[in-house]
Amino acid sequence: MTPQTAIAPLGKILVLDDNPVVQHAVYFALRAKGCQVLMCGEISEAMKIVRQEKLDLILVDLSFPLDATNLGGPVQDGFFVIDWIHRIPEVAAIPIIIISGTEPAIYRERAAAAGIKTCLQKPLDKEKLFAAVQSALGGNAASGQPNKS
Repeated sequence: MTPQTAIAPLGKILVLDDNPVVQHAVYFALRAKGCQVLMCGEISEAMKIVRQEKLDLILVDLSFPLDATNLGGPVQDGFFVIDWIHRIPEVAAIPIIIISGTEPAIYRERAAAAGIKTCLQKPLDKEKLFAAVQSALGGNAASGQPNKS
């Protein structure tokens, strides 16, 4: 009997989307490829996770329902989260991929200005999703190991 070689996870990924169907679809697609996936549907919850976990990548939706507890505060959408992450030195370098039902041409300039290189439109294609994740992580799917180049 030959011992099985354990493949290191490709990375720890946070999926921030208010739609549980999207969360679970992304979760199962990325888990099947060897990623560790955390899910949340609220911006405040995501902020806690970003501060507590050592994340390798964040997938963020742009649209969220209005938060009744945030009356008079800034609009909290995916770009709010992206701007917040970029202001915290300990997490500012975490790559971010936008996953949104909105046509990417509508927000592409704002995304580029925020340093976002990849925007995926829902419904997500599993292979395109994994290719984008792998590219963001600098990984090699064949080995399951991140590239260090």
